[in-house]
Amino acid sequence: MAPKVEIYTWRTCPFCIRAKALLKRKGVEFTEYAIDGDEAARAKMSDRANGGRSLPQIFINDQHIGGCDDMHELDAIGNLDPLLAA
Repeated sequence: MAPKVEIYTWRTCPFCIRAKALLKRKGVEFTEYAIDGDEAARAKMSDRANGGRSLPQIFINDQHIGGCDDMHELDAIGNLDPLLAA
């Protein structure tokens, strides 16, 4: 079964672009919520992310992963692929 990957972004955010590039390299399909300037959407994201307001915010199977650096760190220590395989 494919993982449910969701990412909240701003279209021009370099960290958002990096995070999406990693997911694409891994061949992972994801749902992107581009929330540029949408404060209501950002508030919803922040609720899901336990108060996190920076972008991107990434969720795998409804589990909050964090931002771009968090996802790259998970990948570096070998913990991202198991989450994406679940």
